[in-house]
Amino acid sequence: MRFRSIEKSPTGIKGLDMVTGGGFPQGRNTLIYGGPGTGKTFIAVEFLLNGASYYGEHGVLVSFDEPADNIVENFQTDDRILEKLIKDGKIFIEDVSGAPDPSIGSYSLDALKIRIEDAFKTTGASRVVLDKVDSLFDGVSDRGPLHMELRHLISWLNGMGVTSVFTAGDSGGKPTHGLEDYISDCVIHLTHTFDGEVGTRHMRIVKYRGSSHGLNRYPFLINERGISIFPITSLKLDYSVSRELVSTGIPDLDDMLGGGVYRGSSVLISGTTGAGKTTLLSKFAYEACRRGERCLYFANEEPADQVIRNMESVGIHLKDHIDDKLMIHADRPTSLGLESHLTEMQDLVMDFKPDTVLVDPVTGLAAAGGPSNRASNAKNLFIRFTDFLKSRGVTSLFTYLIRSPVTATQTELEISSLIDTWIVLEHVRSNGDYKRLLRILKSRGMNHSSSVAELKFTERGILLKGGSW
Repeated sequence: MRFRSIEKSPTGIKGLDMVTGGGFPQGRNTLIYGGPGTGKTFIAVEFLLNGASYYGEHGVLVSFDEPADNIVENFQTDDRILEKLIKDGKIFIEDVSGAPDPSIGSYSLDALKIRIEDAFKTTGASRVVLDKVDSLFDGVSDRGPLHMELRHLISWLNGMGVTSVFTAGDSGGKPTHGLEDYISDCVIHLTHTFDGEVGTRHMRIVKYRGSSHGLNRYPFLINERGISIFPITSLKLDYSVSRELVSTGIPDLDDMLGGGVYRGSSVLISGTTGAGKTTLLSKFAYEACRRGERCLYFANEEPADQVIRNMESVGIHLKDHIDDKLMIHADRPTSLGLESHLTEMQDLVMDFKPDTVLVDPVTGLAAAGGPSNRASNAKNLFIRFTDFLKSRGVTSLFTYLIRSPVTATQTELEISSLIDTWIVLEHVRSNGDYKRLLRILKSRGMNHSSSVAELKFTERGILLKGGSW
């Protein structure tokens, strides 16, 4: 037997609609609860903004905690979208903050219903948010009658076909004043946790009546682009794969690989410091841009200008494609928690829509994983990110710093099994000089060379010697 899922009101928030199976329950109530600073009001207001901006659903915000002017100021953007929507009559803020309204009795919400109904008539709203609804219980000793009034309020809103969202505080991991036990069809819990000194916000769907939903704890990020949730725990391995080969930009290396690498595949370039990992990665990016493709380059250890300057010494002029086909995003992973950092990377991929993504080095992700289960956390999130890229047909290249030549074919994160093509670079001493060597450890689906080639960086470009069969 297959159950039909209930109708949904899309939130328009990246990732949230995915883990909820389409959004909040339409014509029903959702409770979002969490401690201070977890993002409750932010998600609720985004739900209203996106509804009015993209889905033709006007909204009402009932604020029990902050004056309307503060809310407008807190959510001010460059395009002043909230102010415009209020001016156009698409969003209305019903301010019931401050001193208790004498027209709202201790155990009766009839006066509040009248104010909400007037706001509905003003805007034609089909979405409503009651922010900090638990503040109604402040100073109330006998909460039973007020619980009953909230039930009636939700039934009244549901009866009008309005999609409602309540926000509330957190008390010992539960909503304050026992709201979760009876109040909503969908309940979402937000937390802000720390691993060492690294903080990360998480979201979990506690329940969702009449609908399947994600069961995991999902990291999310609040920044100037709004809210982004990293929903991918494991994608189904049912995405299509390409049989098109793309060049690395180095003809000799293409020959060793058997023609290049498959579009949409993943490539790992590992080696010790100074072995040439960044140079090979940059050459691939440069040639991809010359083909007219878009490249997103995550530089985890160097500023963008330094990468551009250093590559010019071997004839790789990345600056020719900056602001056109190439974006270099330079940021240390430790500036955010690992999950937040990967959420930001995912956002940039969706915004920039690259054909190729390059991460230099991926080793830095382990350092951002926090002190507990560092390698395990980094590996799990790396799986999510590579699956995300493959599902979009994006070719991905990662560099990996090997600490010692003895461990040249080992990776601390144990990610080699997830990679389609693995190129190993090594430094060896010969006759008093150091030489760079390159070998292809594996390349799935390709008749690749098993030989070792000498790698040289010259003003004429990148050369390989002795890499033929």
